[in-house]
Amino acid sequence: MDSAYQGIEEFHPNAEIPFKKPRGGDLDEEEKHYNEVLSRIRVKVENILAKIKVFRILEDRFRNKRRRYSIKFKIIARIVNLKNRFSPA
Repeated sequence: MDSAYQGIEEFHPNAEIPFKKPRGGDLDEEEKHYNEVLSRIRVKVENILAKIKVFRILEDRFRNKRRRYSIKFKIIARIVNLKNRFSPA
C-alpha cells in the first residue's frame, strides 16, 4: 500500500488504493496496469472537481442557508455535466 493512503480505509472501506513499488523490487505487470487505470480515473475526477471549484462552492465557506447548499451544488454539478456532455443519470 502506498504510504500516502495510510488510514484511508478507516474512513472509506471501499477506497481503491494504488500499489507501491517494493523497496529494491518492481511491480508486476498486473499491478502496473491497475495503477495506470486507477490513475486515469483519478485524473478525470480531479479535473471535474476543478471545474466545480470554478463556481467557488467547494473552495469558500458557504455563507447562505445550509438547506440551500444541496440544491445549489446539484445545479452546479448539472452545469458542469452539461458542459462536459455527460448524460443525466
